[in-house]
Amino acid sequence: MPPQLLLATAALLPFLGSAAVICLPGHARNAAALLAGLVMVAALGCIGLLYPAVAGANTVAWSLDWLPTLGVQIVLRLDGLSWLFAVLVLGIGALVVLYARYYMAAEDPVPRLFCYLLAFVGAMLGIVLSGNLIQLVVFWELTSIVSFLLIGYWSDNASARDGARMALTITAAGGLCLFVGMVLIGHIVGSYDLSVVLASGDAIRSSPLYLPALVLVLAGALTKSAQFPFHIWLPRAMAAPTPISAYLHSATMVKAGIFLMIRFWPVLAGTESWYWIVGTAGMVTMLVGAWSAIFQHDLKGLLAYSTISHLGLITLLLGLDSPLAVVAAIFHTVNHATFKASLFMAAGIIDHETGTRDMRRLSGLWRAMPYTATLAMVAAAAMAGVPLLNGFLSKEMFLAEAVDNAGDHWLNLALPVLATLASAFTMLYSVRFIRQTFFGAAPHDLPHAPHEPVRWMRIPIEFLVFVCIAIGLVPNLTIGPLLAEAVRAVLGPRTPDYDLAIWHGFNAPLALSVVALLGGVALYVVFGRRINSNPRGGPWLMDRLDGGRLFERAMTGLVTGARALEGHLGSERLQVQLRILFLTVLLAAVLAGVARGLDLFAPGNSTDFDPAFALMWVVGAACAVGAAERAKYHRLSATIFVGGAGLVSCLTFLWLSAPDLAVTQILVEIVTTVLLLLGLRWLPKRDAAIPAPAAEVVRARRRRIVDLCIAGFAGLGLAGLAYAVMTRPAVDGIARWFVEEAYPRAGGRNVVNVLLVDFRAFDTLGEICVLGIVGLTVFALLRRFRPASDSLGRPRQQVSHDAYDAARADRSPGETAADALLVPRVVMTWLFPFIVLLALHLFLRGHDLPGGGFAGGIALTIAFMLQYMAQGAEWVEARLRIQPIAWIGIGLLVAVLAGAGSWLFGRPFLTAYFAYWEPPLLGKVPVASALLFDLGIMVLVVGASALMLVALAHQSLRRTRSAEAEAERVAEGETA
Repeated sequence: MPPQLLLATAALLPFLGSAAVICLPGHARNAAALLAGLVMVAALGCIGLLYPAVAGANTVAWSLDWLPTLGVQIVLRLDGLSWLFAVLVLGIGALVVLYARYYMAAEDPVPRLFCYLLAFVGAMLGIVLSGNLIQLVVFWELTSIVSFLLIGYWSDNASARDGARMALTITAAGGLCLFVGMVLIGHIVGSYDLSVVLASGDAIRSSPLYLPALVLVLAGALTKSAQFPFHIWLPRAMAAPTPISAYLHSATMVKAGIFLMIRFWPVLAGTESWYWIVGTAGMVTMLVGAWSAIFQHDLKGLLAYSTISHLGLITLLLGLDSPLAVVAAIFHTVNHATFKASLFMAAGIIDHETGTRDMRRLSGLWRAMPYTATLAMVAAAAMAGVPLLNGFLSKEMFLAEAVDNAGDHWLNLALPVLATLASAFTMLYSVRFIRQTFFGAAPHDLPHAPHEPVRWMRIPIEFLVFVCIAIGLVPNLTIGPLLAEAVRAVLGPRTPDYDLAIWHGFNAPLALSVVALLGGVALYVVFGRRINSNPRGGPWLMDRLDGGRLFERAMTGLVTGARALEGHLGSERLQVQLRILFLTVLLAAVLAGVARGLDLFAPGNSTDFDPAFALMWVVGAACAVGAAERAKYHRLSATIFVGGAGLVSCLTFLWLSAPDLAVTQILVEIVTTVLLLLGLRWLPKRDAAIPAPAAEVVRARRRRIVDLCIAGFAGLGLAGLAYAVMTRPAVDGIARWFVEEAYPRAGGRNVVNVLLVDFRAFDTLGEICVLGIVGLTVFALLRRFRPASDSLGRPRQQVSHDAYDAARADRSPGETAADALLVPRVVMTWLFPFIVLLALHLFLRGHDLPGGGFAGGIALTIAFMLQYMAQGAEWVEARLRIQPIAWIGIGLLVAVLAGAGSWLFGRPFLTAYFAYWEPPLLGKVPVASALLFDLGIMVLVVGASALMLVALAHQSLRRTRSAEAEAERVAEGETA
C-alpha cells in the first residue's frame, strides 16, 4: 500500500470506528471493546509500516483539495516527531481500551465511552498529523469538545459536570487565541502550509507581528498543557473514569500543548520573549505542581498534580534556547507517558478492588495485591527518577541542562537549585505514594476486600512497566532510534550530539540527582506524619490561591454581568427583542451608507410605468397592511392576508422572468401557511369581553406607533436601495459569468439551480444543515410544550363538557380536519399520488428547467400535509410510516457523500461532473452528479418540514385527547 494511503487510512480509522461503535447496543461491552481495540491496532499498524518512509529525516505527505480556489487543502504530514507522537497516542490508546473493558461496570454505557475515546484519538491524530495551520486549530478545538464529553461521561456526577465545564472553558478559550495566532503566522509567511512555515523562522522572528503571534500561540499551548495559572482544570478532570484520566494525562490531551511547542520551537524560539514566557511558566508550574502533589490524599489527585509538575519540567526545557534541552524534552515526554499511564491504571485497580482512593484509608495493600503493588512501585520509582529506569535518564538530561544553562539571568542562576528542589519534591510524593498505599498495617474498614484484579486488566500496566525498565537499561537499543528521528525532524541541521548511556561518570548532574533522591526521602521521614495528618488535603501556603474558587468567581461574575446586560437590553417579549435587533441593523446600514457616500436617489435609467404591475403591488401592500391591522382582532384573517402578500411576491417573480423563484415561493407559501394555521391555536386567546386597562392601551398604542415608524423607515430604505440597484447601469460582474458557464461547466441550463448545487454547493450544504437543525429544534421545543389552557383560552381545570362541545363546533371525535373544512376527504386522498408525481417531476427537471431538489421536497411535504388533514396523524403514520428524523439524516448523508465522491477521482469536494447517457430508444440523456446532491437536498427538506408537521399534529392530537378526557371527567363528576 502506498505511504500516502496508509497515512490517510490511519487518520480516518478512528472516526469511522467511533461512528460504528455508537451504533452498538448499550450492553454490548465486549463488542465495543473489541471493535475499538481493532481500530487502534489497525491504525497503529498503518503508522508502524510508515516508519521506513520517515527514517532519515524524510516526510510523508498526503493532500486533498477542499477549496482550491482559496488555497484550502486537507493536508496530512508525517515526520519523525509526528510519528513518535502518533505511536504514543495509538499504542497507549490500545492499552487503555483493554484496561477499560475490565474497569467499566456492566451497567455503564460502554459503547458511548469508546465512541468518545475513538473520536478523541482521531482528533489527537489530526493535531499530530496536520500539515496546515488552520486544520491543526480545527482538530485542536475538537479535542477540547470531545474531552468535555469524556470528562463529563458520568453526567449524573456534579464533580464530573463541573470538571468538564472548566476544562472546556479554559482549553477552548486558549484554542481561540491559538486560531488568531495561527492566522497571524500565516499572514507573516504568506502561507498556512506547515512545511512552508517551518522553513520561515527568520521571517517570523523578524516580523513586527512576532510578539502578538507568539503570545497567542503560547496561550493555546499553555492552557492545553495545564501550565500555571491555567493548570486548575487538570485536577478537576479526575472526575472522569480512570481509563480516561490515564489517557488524557499521559499521551494525549495535555501532550497536545507540548507537541505544539516542540513543533514550533524552530520558528518561535530563540528570543527573549520565548525564554521569559515559556521558561517562567514552566518553572512555576513545575514547583507548584510538585508542591501541591505532596499534600494530596487522593491517589488520582496526587498523580494529577505530579502530571502538572512534569509538564512544567518539559515546558521549562523548551523555554531554554538549547537544542539539547529540546532532546531532553522529547525524551521526557515519552518517559512520562509510559510511567504516568501505568500509575493511573494502578490507581484505578486499587480503587476498583478496594472501593477507595484515599491514602489515609489505604495501607498494607502489598499483602493482598503483591503483583499490582510491585508494578506500581516500579512505575513510581521511574517517576521519581530512580536509576536503571527511564525517568532517571531524562531527569539526568534535565539536570545537565540546568547546570549548563546557569548564566546571568536570575532564572538561569536559579535553575540548578530549583530543578533539584523540584526533583526532591518528586521523590517525596513518590515515596509517600508507595509507603502509604502498599506498606504499613493491614487495611481495614474498606468498602471492598482488596484482591488482585483479573489477569487481562493488569496486562497494560505490565507492558508499560516493561517499557520503563527496557528504556532505563538499554536506551540506545529501544528508544534511541525513534528519539533520533523525532529530534532530526524538529532541529534538522541543529541536531546536537547526545548520549543516552546510563553512566556518564561522576559529574554535577549526578550529584544533584543523588541530593534530590536522598533529600526527598529525608523530607518524607521528617514531615511525612504531618503531611498525612493534614485534614484539608491541600498544599500549605496555597489555600488562598484556590484556582477552582477563582474560576467559579470569574464565571459567576460573567453570568452576573450578562444578566445585568440582559436586564437593560433584553425582554421576555419577542417584539422588544426584534425592535432592538432591527434598530441595530438599521443604524449599522445607515452608518455604512454614510461612510461610503451612498446616494440612493442619484439619477439613473428608469423604465416605463406599468399600471398593471403597480396595481398588483397596491394589492400586495393592502394585504400587508391588512395583516398588520387584522392581527389585533382575528389571527386567521391576518394569516390569509400574509398569504396574499406572498402570492403577490410570486407573481412579481413571474413578471420579472424568474419562474424558478416563483415556483419555490408559491410552494413555500403553501407549507408555511398551513404550519401557521396549525400553530395559531397555541397562541393565547384574546377575550374582548374583558376591557384592557387604560394604561395598557396607551402603552400598546405607543408600541404600535414605534413599530410602524421602524417598519416604514426600513421599507423606505429597502425601496430606495432597490431603486438604486435597478436604475443604475448593469455592471459586468460575476452574473454574466454564471450565465455563460452554467452549461459548459455544469451541464445545466437552469442557472439558479446550477448555482445552488454546483458553483455554490458548499453554501447550500451549510444551509440544509441549518434547515435540519431548525426542524429538530422545533420538534424538541414542541415535544416539551404543554399548554396550560383549553381551546377557549381558559385554564384546564375550568374546562366543562359544554364548553368543550362549543369549542369543537359540533365536530364528532372522529371527524378530521378535512371534514371540518368541508373539503372532501376522497379529493385530498387521491391528490396524494399526483402531488408525489409532481414533486418527482420538479426534482428531475431542476437542472435545466424551473424546479430542483428544494422545490420537489416542498411539494412532497404538501402531499404529506394533505394526508394529515384528510386522515389524521395516527392513520398517516401507521400507513405511510413517516420517519422525519431518518429523512433528515439520510438527506444530509447523501449530500455529503455526493460531494465526497469527487475525491475518488482526485477532484475537490463537491466537484460536479456531467455527461450524456445514450440508452436504447431514448437517445441522449443528460446525467449530472449534482443530481445526487440535489436528491440529498430534497430528502432533507422533506424530513425537516415533515418533522415540524408531525410535531404540530401530535400537539393537536394530544390536546384533543386531553380535552376529551377532561370533558369526560367533568361529565362523570356532574353525573355523580
